[in-house]
Amino acid sequence: MQEQQPTADPRRAVETVFRMEAPRVIAAVARVVRDLGIAEELAQDALVAALEQWPRDGVPDNPGAWLTATARRRAVDLVRRRENYARKLAEIGRDLSDTPPPPEPADPEDIDDDLLRLVFTACHPVLSAEARCALTLRLLGGLTTAEIARAYLVPEPTVAQRIVRAKRTLARRNIAFEVPYGPDREARLGSVLDVIYLIFNEGYAATAGDDWLRPGLCEDALRLARQLTELMPKEPEVHGLAALLEFQASRMPARTGGPDGAPILLKDQQRARWNRLLIARGITALARATATAPPGPYALQAAIAACHAHAPSYEETDWARIATLYGMLAARAPSPVVELNRAVAVSMAEGPGPALEIVDALLAVPALRDYHLLPSVRGDLLLRLGRTAEARAEFERAAALTHNAKERELLRGRAEGL
Repeated sequence: MQEQQPTADPRRAVETVFRMEAPRVIAAVARVVRDLGIAEELAQDALVAALEQWPRDGVPDNPGAWLTATARRRAVDLVRRRENYARKLAEIGRDLSDTPPPPEPADPEDIDDDLLRLVFTACHPVLSAEARCALTLRLLGGLTTAEIARAYLVPEPTVAQRIVRAKRTLARRNIAFEVPYGPDREARLGSVLDVIYLIFNEGYAATAGDDWLRPGLCEDALRLARQLTELMPKEPEVHGLAALLEFQASRMPARTGGPDGAPILLKDQQRARWNRLLIARGITALARATATAPPGPYALQAAIAACHAHAPSYEETDWARIATLYGMLAARAPSPVVELNRAVAVSMAEGPGPALEIVDALLAVPALRDYHLLPSVRGDLLLRLGRTAEARAEFERAAALTHNAKERELLRGRAEGL
């Protein structure tokens, strides 16, 4: 491999390259050792080797390939040293020489990409949602344990334990490092998409803490969604999720204001601040999501977001179409939160009265008992109906339920303003 002259700051180059390439390095090694914990350790060994060699010899022309080759050689050596090498060799099913392995037998549904295998493994349904998010951000997002802990406002040891337990669970349950086929793939893909969406949502509207937005999490989720569209270009819902995140991310510059980052509601946002490039990307992704199949849940949510993106103002939004799309979404993926969102659209299309009937029917739903947006939406509807005292009580209740400081200030402000 040809190498360049030593750079001014090779250590920084090593750290930057490793953060970008770590997912692919881990994925390539995991395919050899069949253990995510060991794969991550070997990737770290390759990082140490780079920190030792690159400052002396210069940064390689293809640093990502250098890291992958180094980690893979160590994986091969590790497997060869094991007493059960013969059994492992049969299990792996290919020659573990230093040369690239021969291609595996092709399957018409096979997606031969190590990174995609890593995605499906990190998001395996056998893990809890919290563990899947932490492991995905660690292995695919390249975040450190401390960064994940800060993002989710939990102690660093808690995140570390989640990641360690997730790796142990995958190893103990002997979860295959593979992309599933047929119906199993569809079921597992839903878990993958859900994890990426959960990560984005935590950045888009933080459940707790002092900041309403955490742009870093949104950027990580959006990058993962874009990678998934490249790895699985024939899956409509992959494009649907990417479209939804592009549209949602386009509004982020207008979602907060002032020196303290106070939340700005959709109706009050300056649409000129919306990112038109991300909107264009969302339109393209949505077209791909609906080109070959009826829209799935993520494509339907993206279509709703597209209505907002196309509208010149909040009042001029096609609320009737949004209400219809929410009805279709409720039929495909029924949930009380979807019904609550449909009520908001109905309130704009038909008035607050019919919407309040929908919301009141949700008051007895156990899943929404502590959901702060239920009294928030109800307070808004009561206010529009002139029932000011009831509206104030609902805003106060919503403020008491939320764990996010900025959102609490917003809701208390609405209550005090009445």
